[in-house]
Amino acid sequence: MTATRLSVAEGARRQLDYWWTVLKRTWRGGVISSFVSPLFYVVGMGVLLGGFVPADPSRLEGATSYLTFVVPGLVAAHAMQIAVQETTYPVMGGIKWHKSYHAQMATPLAVRDIVNAHLGFVAFRVASACAVFLVVLAPFDVFATWWGPVLAWFVLVLLGMAFATVVFGTAARMRSEEGFGLIFRLGVIPLTLFSGSFFPIDNLGPVLAWVARLTPLWHGVDLTRMLCLDTVDWRLAALHLAVLGAMAGLGWWWAIRGLEQRMRS
Repeated sequence: MTATRLSVAEGARRQLDYWWTVLKRTWRGGVISSFVSPLFYVVGMGVLLGGFVPADPSRLEGATSYLTFVVPGLVAAHAMQIAVQETTYPVMGGIKWHKSYHAQMATPLAVRDIVNAHLGFVAFRVASACAVFLVVLAPFDVFATWWGPVLAWFVLVLLGMAFATVVFGTAARMRSEEGFGLIFRLGVIPLTLFSGSFFPIDNLGPVLAWVARLTPLWHGVDLTRMLCLDTVDWRLAALHLAVLGAMAGLGWWWAIRGLEQRMRS
């Protein structure tokens, strides 16, 4: 007898209580990393260090101060970091340690439902953290319009999901958590430092600048900054959205295929 496949909405509904319980038990541990630390970065990098950086809009991609330049980059990097954190060790835990994925597979839930619910939780984490980040920074007069950060918030969620789906699929295929160190050291940290978050990528030189433009974080940083500063190049913005959307879509397929293969092995 073949089990009836649940709809996407029904699959998510059946896991809502589980992820709500996870949130209630873990939210305190994420307060510092999600909300407090980023604000320290803003004050330290944007306000204190930024006071020594000449405010030349022609060299800061249209920003009138280093603070207004660095804030969009910091929040975009923050979205990536949360997405990676929530799809490395938690995915390994669901497969290898507490084995919650195995328990869920003993119900009518399919792999697709498990992946969708986990990614939905990640989207909530990214969306809530970035929303608080943007709201708290609004009084600093770092946004050129009221609608810019609103649209940027949607971009940040898309950016987070682009990374979350790819990293989820990668983590599902890994047999040991030892590889996560490489993801953070050779992936997250270099991307944060060299994808336009802290300085214009043109400072890297022509070759490395083009390398930076090939990274997904740069697309998120550049689009977020254009929206926050009201310097939108709509053709370039469309390219950014296409890259991030394609990465999220292909990553979703990669995540489902990866977990299917792992659960069968």
